[in-house]
Amino acid sequence: EVQLVESGGGLVQAGGSLRLSCAASGFTFDDYAIGWFRRAPGKEREWIAYIRSDVDTTEYADSLKGRFTISSDSAYNTVYLEMNSLKPEDTAVYYCAARYVAAGWTDYRPISDYQYNYWGQGTQVTVAS
Repeated sequence: EVQLVESGGGLVQAGGSLRLSCAASGFTFDDYAIGWFRRAPGKEREWIAYIRSDVDTTEYADSLKGRFTISSDSAYNTVYLEMNSLKPEDTAVYYCAARYVAAGWTDYRPISDYQYNYWGQGTQVTVAS
């Protein structure tokens, strides 16, 4: 059974940092792209970044590039999202998601939520001004 469990959310002051974790189980970690998304109150779900260990690729939403960093540790089947210089508008529920990527899908870019098959339950991040 595929499981994704996010952790690391919480309350932080503006300008602060948080590191979110996404612990994955039930699948071969390197065969999947892992993405981070967020949903702010009253807004649609927003893609943040993804990582593909199979082709050693990361990609970020332009609006968040430079403040957020995605990384992975395959030894622990965990993907991280380091968030710096946090702003009140970063307040949201943060989700990780996974989808299988077949060998040869070198140029596949999972940047939309419909491209993902599996989702975690989310972790709340609140940034106080």
